[in-house]
Amino acid sequence: MAQAKTLQRQIAELTLSKKAKDVVIMDLRKVTTMADYFVVCSGESETQVRAIADAVMQGMSEAGEKPWHSEGLQNLQWVLLDYVDVVVHVFHKDARTFYGLEKLWGDAKIQKVVDRKPRAAKTTSKDGAARRDRKPTEI
Repeated sequence: MAQAKTLQRQIAELTLSKKAKDVVIMDLRKVTTMADYFVVCSGESETQVRAIADAVMQGMSEAGEKPWHSEGLQNLQWVLLDYVDVVVHVFHKDARTFYGLEKLWGDAKIQKVVDRKPRAAKTTSKDGAARRDRKPTEI
């Protein structure tokens, strides 16, 4: 199994690949022995929650990591993927507010994770249609 520090970072990046919102890594090492880290994020819809969870499971599987346990893949309000040292919580935005996991584990060090990959700028053409400006491909 990969080191927890590497694993939590890979998982956070996988959540961002599906545009997860409010991605945080909670360092629990000084708080509990249950897990070293929680990766917590939100999706705007059940479809997005499923896509985020699937991206994590597929990406970790490709890296040789399988979840020890999973829950919530049926109702898609709170999906839990347990990789032993790192536990992933993918919430529907309303459920995250209701459960308040960050407040419950308030003694943990919390690090916000942002997507640093450059995105194409969104512009509007003369006819009013939205499009993304892309850099020209070099030949």
